Amino acid sequence: MNPDLPDAESVPGFATRAVRVGHHRTPEGEHAEPVFTTSSFVFGSAAEAAARFSGEQAGNIYSRFTNPTVRAFEERLASLEGGASCVATASGMAAILAVCMGLLKAGDHIVSSRSIFGSTTMLFNKYLTRFGIATSYVPLSDAAAWAAAIRPQTRLLFCETPSNPLTEMVDLRALAQLAGAHGCLLAVDNCFCTPALQRPLELGADLVIHSATKYLDGQGRCIGGAVVGDRKLVGEEVFGVLRTAGPTMSPFNAWVFLKGLETLELRMQAHSRAAADLACWLSEQSAVERVYYPGLPNHPQHHLVGVQQQGGGGIVAFDVRGGRTGAWQVIDATRMLSITANLGDVKTTITHPATTTHGRLSPEERAAAGIGEGLVRVAVGLESSADIRADLARGLALVEDEYSHRT
Repeated sequence: MNPDLPDAESVPGFATRAVRVGHHRTPEGEHAEPVFTTSSFVFGSAAEAAARFSGEQAGNIYSRFTNPTVRAFEERLASLEGGASCVATASGMAAILAVCMGLLKAGDHIVSSRSIFGSTTMLFNKYLTRFGIATSYVPLSDAAAWAAAIRPQTRLLFCETPSNPLTEMVDLRALAQLAGAHGCLLAVDNCFCTPALQRPLELGADLVIHSATKYLDGQGRCIGGAVVGDRKLVGEEVFGVLRTAGPTMSPFNAWVFLKGLETLELRMQAHSRAAADLACWLSEQSAVERVYYPGLPNHPQHHLVGVQQQGGGGIVAFDVRGGRTGAWQVIDATRMLSITANLGDVKTTITHPATTTHGRLSPEERAAAGIGEGLVRVAVGLESSADIRADLARGLALVEDEYSHRT
């Protein structure tokens, strides 16, 4: 049993913690969490200032690394993920960078899933290599490949599950056991599920990473990220990077994310229901060659839904006939869906991964990750499911009409 994980029987329910944890009411007696828009804090004496800076006394010093509103968000997210410590950052990518800077050194090695966000691949390949940190890539669900890729220098196993954009999954408990057997850390990007649907720390992961920009916010308003884990790795090592290098979350953004967490469980359940409906419908369309969604029985890792994931999530990807031409035709025919690479919004978004989120990868890298030219990714929002289907049907009909004329 992980001593940093709270005793489930003594902890209030998820929905209660999402609303209540982290707010330490001030003498003003406010009911809603306040926003502390201040760069610095005043000390009662020179001795108190010295004690704060030295770490002998807890308390606020400077908003780059201590701010009450940001701390409220950190405490709440840590509670929801089941972690002892959380560090909020300026973006999801800043969270990944802070993990790498805080926990890795020259000569270390990362084993990463091949199915990760394009910017994460660029960070590993273009920037970490400059500091002597190497990365090997493996298929996410291939346990033997993970084991074979580990070297004596391997320090970190990194994955997204479900993956972006193909929603591939990995058995987190098995991967955590592999990491532990080789003295490695396991970091899981939990952006697609959030703790409302998946809690990797409970399955043995060491670190959970978030782009708070996505579902934690839920309405596409702010940029932010977070790392959750234990008091040593996150509370000291990752926090030390934040304090020194300053990839800091703003107090206002933290306040927005606090409000987002209040409705997280309800939204994730609704996103999952709507995405499952859309995935089933897409599976019946003749212009669609394949649908990628964990909730479908034909998904290769469907058995993990209900075991480590409470629902299929809100992301659906599908291959359209005709490659890029067909995919763009479907996207451009939409009138309601938002053509944007962001996700996790109440508004449904649609994008072409090969030319947006994964556009900076080489054709060979995209092929290895399974990102084809006909692939479309939909982040299903909270509009009427019938309206989402109708908006996609227009473009799919055009593709089917063109395809039938060719044949």
